[in-house]
Amino acid sequence: MQKKIEEFLTYLKVEKAYSENTRVAYKNDLGQFLSFLSRRVELGVIDWGGVKRDHLVAYILHLKTEREYASTTVARKVAAIKSFFHFLVAEGFIKDDPTATLDSPRVKKYLPRAISQEDVEKLLDAASKKDTPRGLRDRAILELLYASGMRVSELVALNVSDVDLASASVRCFGKGGRERVIPVYQRAVEAVETYLNKGRIHLLRDPEQKALFLNQRGKRLTRQGLWLIVKGYVKEAGLSITVTPHTLRHSFATHMLRGGADLRNVQELLGHANIATTQVYTQVSNERLRQVYDEAHPRAK
Repeated sequence: MQKKIEEFLTYLKVEKAYSENTRVAYKNDLGQFLSFLSRRVELGVIDWGGVKRDHLVAYILHLKTEREYASTTVARKVAAIKSFFHFLVAEGFIKDDPTATLDSPRVKKYLPRAISQEDVEKLLDAASKKDTPRGLRDRAILELLYASGMRVSELVALNVSDVDLASASVRCFGKGGRERVIPVYQRAVEAVETYLNKGRIHLLRDPEQKALFLNQRGKRLTRQGLWLIVKGYVKEAGLSITVTPHTLRHSFATHMLRGGADLRNVQELLGHANIATTQVYTQVSNERLRQVYDEAHPRAK
């Protein structure tokens, strides 16, 4: 059964051109499902053709009640299983799809959370106070995140050659390997340039290393490492709200639209395949404007 999962993951890489992060998520979700089937010997499942709808329902209940996963997490895991069985049917490995009549858990839709421009400035200021190699790196990271709206995975995947200081732009590869070039403001350019000249050379261990952002060991910075960096500066800035690297992406989009940027342009900058995904940020912007109005006109409530 594990072999079919591996074949599916190869299909996602070769045929669908899914990113490594997405494939890892599928691998973990399907591995967890296989582990569930293996432990529940009473289910009598010895191959994928033996999986029935009742088994899937039992697994969903297990995720909800025993593991206490959020509905968003359960929905993602169910989606992975559905994709896997669609693949098995399409390739002729099994005849019937047990997920055909399976409903995914309903997920409450939340608007992306953006922070104010004032809070962004506090965060960036906190990162600009350290003149050490790591401090210069951290400032460049935060400035570039907010200036470009890149995803965390896109930022840590950047190589030195992807940054063009002369044209004030950065090249990244998004979901599905789609390439895009993003213009960035001058302060971010200066932060990256300072890091390259005074910070990265002190973190570098291998002259052949291509990664733009390095950790203390001279290796490419990981997503987990970046999250910890942001978490640290949120604390230093004295922000009492939850801020993650993705929050800066949300803030970038919201502030761009609030400033009058064209929706299509923001879609291209964010690397969204569907403009409906970008339109969510117009709701965030309007929601914030209503909040500001209510605060200024309490009697209007």
